[in-house]
Amino acid sequence: MTNSKTVWHKSWNLPGQRDATEQACQELLEAARRHGYDENEVFGVHLALEEAFMNAVQHGNRGDSNKRILAESLITPEKIDISITDEGSGFNPEGLPDPRHGDNLYKCSGRGVLLIRAYMDVVEYNERGNCVHMIKFRDKEGRIRKALNSE
Repeated sequence: MTNSKTVWHKSWNLPGQRDATEQACQELLEAARRHGYDENEVFGVHLALEEAFMNAVQHGNRGDSNKRILAESLITPEKIDISITDEGSGFNPEGLPDPRHGDNLYKCSGRGVLLIRAYMDVVEYNERGNCVHMIKFRDKEGRIRKALNSE
């Protein structure tokens, strides 16, 4: 995940606990802000990252704090690239019920993958289904607006 344009790169090997993932999430979001990503971009990444970490803790590792979560992140001038892998047996993301239809509308869960797909530009799962790879590309229109406003 590295190249000559790398701005920020970090890997984490986290215990499968919510507080550990929150710290990693905050560190990544602060790095994105420092490197010029705007609040709309950071919001989308934040939401997707929180959902992906929550899925890894609750569904992948089934709440077992002895299981680990591996996270890899790369921030370049063009994109924020994140992979999150849990120790679970995986799942088929295409087999999930659509939370926008029928009785699923009233369920308290089941919207995470939909939200991740809505806020990230690329969302891919490995064959096993225990690793999600997400990319958020920099908003080119936002960069143009910032450049015009700074002149």
